[in-house]
Amino acid sequence: MNDDLTERVRAEAETHALYNALKHGSDPEVGAIMGPLMGENPDFRPHGDEVPGVVAPVIAEISGLDDDERRERLLDLAPDLVEELEAEDEEDDQVLPDLPNADAYDEIRMRLAPNPNGPWHLGSARMPAVIGTYKEIYDGWMICRFDDTDPETKRPDLDAYGEILDAIGYLGFEPDEVLKASDRVETYYDHARDLIEKGGAYTCSCPAEHFRGLKADAEPCDHRDKDVGTVREEFEAMVDGEYAAGEMVLRVKTDIEHKNPAMRDFVAFRMVDTPHPREEAADYRAWPMLDFQSGIDDHLTGVTHIIRGIDLQDSAKRQRFVYDYFGWEYPEVVHWGHVQIDAYDVPMSTSTIKERVDSGELTGWDDPRAPTLASVERRGIRGQAIVDAMVELGVSTSNVDLAMSSIYATNRDLIDDDTDRRFLVRDGVASDAADRDRLPACAAEAFDLAGDVPDAGHPPLHPNHEDRGDRTVPASDAVLLESEDVPADAERVWLKGLGCLRRDGDELAWVGTDIDLVREEDVPVIHWVGAGDDEHVRVRMRTMDGDVIGYAEPGYADYDVDDLVQFERVGFARFDAAADDDAEEAEPGEHLAFYAHP
Repeated sequence: MNDDLTERVRAEAETHALYNALKHGSDPEVGAIMGPLMGENPDFRPHGDEVPGVVAPVIAEISGLDDDERRERLLDLAPDLVEELEAEDEEDDQVLPDLPNADAYDEIRMRLAPNPNGPWHLGSARMPAVIGTYKEIYDGWMICRFDDTDPETKRPDLDAYGEILDAIGYLGFEPDEVLKASDRVETYYDHARDLIEKGGAYTCSCPAEHFRGLKADAEPCDHRDKDVGTVREEFEAMVDGEYAAGEMVLRVKTDIEHKNPAMRDFVAFRMVDTPHPREEAADYRAWPMLDFQSGIDDHLTGVTHIIRGIDLQDSAKRQRFVYDYFGWEYPEVVHWGHVQIDAYDVPMSTSTIKERVDSGELTGWDDPRAPTLASVERRGIRGQAIVDAMVELGVSTSNVDLAMSSIYATNRDLIDDDTDRRFLVRDGVASDAADRDRLPACAAEAFDLAGDVPDAGHPPLHPNHEDRGDRTVPASDAVLLESEDVPADAERVWLKGLGCLRRDGDELAWVGTDIDLVREEDVPVIHWVGAGDDEHVRVRMRTMDGDVIGYAEPGYADYDVDDLVQFERVGFARFDAAADDDAEEAEPGEHLAFYAHP
């Protein structure tokens, strides 16, 4: 190639490489830009063997720039491409599809409808994450309605009401209104009475098994043609608690020959002998089924859009029968598949988690091994990281898998810049660890120091922020190293923030502070703490795989509860309790930390 063509190749390669790097958020590669480069410049093709040699140094130069420098350079070369990237960024900001028929409503009104039978597991976060995000997109309205009208099968947990509201707040949202369905039983009674008067419901005392057979054969029971007066009287007897569980129900009259048996004359109210745990609702015995209660409340609170699992498609169909009787317009519905999350041995099931907490297998709902929002919050994972991951899944009807690694990556971006660095030398696994095989088999080993070793190391609080200063890691006579970092005899290691030392038996002899040893001779850089009792603090770090015991530099004791640090070469952790707080999960003298992720 002549000089003019070489310069043209270089200029075009620079533009393509800058665009590629900014578009994908990573360093460009020769192979990635060769296709568009050659495709847009046919006169380069006869020189295909020479072009990569011109492109490679351009790629190397751009790899050394940060995103701001890349964007500024591309703005000089091709401002139209920067505009294109910015337009793509705006489109990418809304991962969720538009809500159906959103333009037909003056205000988008959506609902969270949790059953408060326990704190939320991670899968529960999908609903507030997506609905809360839609609320923000449309400047809409969101209610949290506790569907707590099943005092028996899914018996409400009195603590769960507050815990769920706390979880919604942790995710970064606040409902515009909060309701408890158990406060609204009289409202459901009134609508049942109206439905009876319209001829849309009847009382039925058929044994459940008998009616199940009739329904399967598309045959009506003898009670279907009761006169309205009789139905009214028997329903009031239900309200007064004159029947026991199983003796009488109120059914919605639908199409007894409907092709889907689940649609045929479904139950709207049943009798429950078990009192509701809330004192305000303990006297009720006739309770609405969820489909009836939820349908009435969606209309009365003006809900325009419902998002629910694809397994609840029949609920919408049943509720439409009730809406038709009342002449109401049914809300827009979006159905989605289930979400499954990896990395946990405990199933994502409220009842299963509760059993394991009650049995002592888990220390509580915030045990790091529990797949719950309380657990990840205690580990120091930001609610925004959960929301971003859930929103990214979209609202597909297919079942979806969510990798915790994606949550960790987002959380790392959120916390890294503000998080101090500290050293933690691990000293094995606590005796009550759940799964030792997945934990590092570290043991702290002590080595005396020899030579003119400084009394302390001074690594930075944060490698990217010199203005935050250094920390002091004392080591007067000896240091502790993790077993995997111990050098062989006569080999060298670089103790970060201190300098280079060579092993000589049980001693580490001072070499110096020539950083070229690391850069040019591959001397490994390791973390460490002083071996003296006043040169480290004891730490118990709770992880998903069990408890890790170790020694942190003494400055770790100065943190407050909820502060995050990155234990260098170990991972991020949240400070949970100081040694003098007598935390139940720690031994006397141990600071308690919860491990977040690498």
